[in-house]
Amino acid sequence: MVGGGVFKAASTRRNMADVIPAHTKWLKEAVKAFLPDENHVVLENGQKIAYQYLVVAAGIKLNWDAIEGLSATLGSNGVTSNYRYDLAPYTWELVKNLNGGKAVFSQPPMPIKCAGAPQKAMYLSCDHWLKNDKLKDIHVSFYNAGAVLFGIANYVPALESYIQKYQVNTHFTHNLVKVDGPNKRAYFATTNKDGEKSIVETEFDMLHVCPPQTAPDFIRNSPLVDAAGWVDVDKETLQHVTFKNIWSLGDVSNTPNAKTMAAARKQAPVVAQNIADAIDGKTIHALYDGYGSCPLTVERGKIVLAEFGYGGKLLPTFPKWLNDGTKPTYLAWVLKEDLLPPFYWHGMLKGYEWFVKPTMRK
Repeated sequence: MVGGGVFKAASTRRNMADVIPAHTKWLKEAVKAFLPDENHVVLENGQKIAYQYLVVAAGIKLNWDAIEGLSATLGSNGVTSNYRYDLAPYTWELVKNLNGGKAVFSQPPMPIKCAGAPQKAMYLSCDHWLKNDKLKDIHVSFYNAGAVLFGIANYVPALESYIQKYQVNTHFTHNLVKVDGPNKRAYFATTNKDGEKSIVETEFDMLHVCPPQTAPDFIRNSPLVDAAGWVDVDKETLQHVTFKNIWSLGDVSNTPNAKTMAAARKQAPVVAQNIADAIDGKTIHALYDGYGSCPLTVERGKIVLAEFGYGGKLLPTFPKWLNDGTKPTYLAWVLKEDLLPPFYWHGMLKGYEWFVKPTMRK
């Protein structure tokens, strides 16, 4: 929304102290290591913190350096990313000032936070160019490391209609591996149908990059993870498969759901209920159904509200007559622009949840 000129960056930011729930002690030290056999975490200053129950919600790491040359040119030479707070306004500046040439948008291999975000940047940019009679002079390309436009087939037709509307050239199984900012060149690794690998080079006047993403280093190097480096939990109870007094939620867990804020919001009550039951000596019963939400902003004023759970099952919040999530709607835009921000700041971050109750195993 900032990169699309809808929000100012400052409106998306708060002081940490202002959003921490009451009666919470804030330790201003990073975690260095986990000692689950001793029920301790070790902080960067060497201090050990004991716990009876631990919730690991460390988020995801943006791995900018995984793309050769990217870090050196971000924020200049027409190279930007809405995934960085300080660069989203630069995205909007590039969009407003581009009158012709080549605009390139990239998406790395999964998993990434908010799988639709690379496309949202592209759609909002194209919408601006179209409404200002510039799109006819701009060649737009979308390079996706994945094989499809979106992982849930029900939402693809609506997105495809905007790909056609904006005349976007799509390139699948193309992964950005190198950026030459001064010479305005981007390089993508791809494999053809015969299994032959090659590097594809393209020029750009504007390049919007979504960085590859991994679990944070202190997580990947810990005893809590699976072979892929994510915290190893039961996908329904969110309890660690080995250490039963540890739970994990959000982007850092290995649950096979979309890594979105909406997923964390649905996971939190599950973890809270199961820890409360564990404290009381009860069998844990709260289950997470894999819910995630991707509000795909396809133009200013319209959003395709993708909501789905494990196995690609559609899990719409609203009845179809009120909001058909497979189609772009104004109601979904109002939800994202006006309703979700205060819900996030004053509800989620403060530890309040009025609408979500976990499914309970019978």
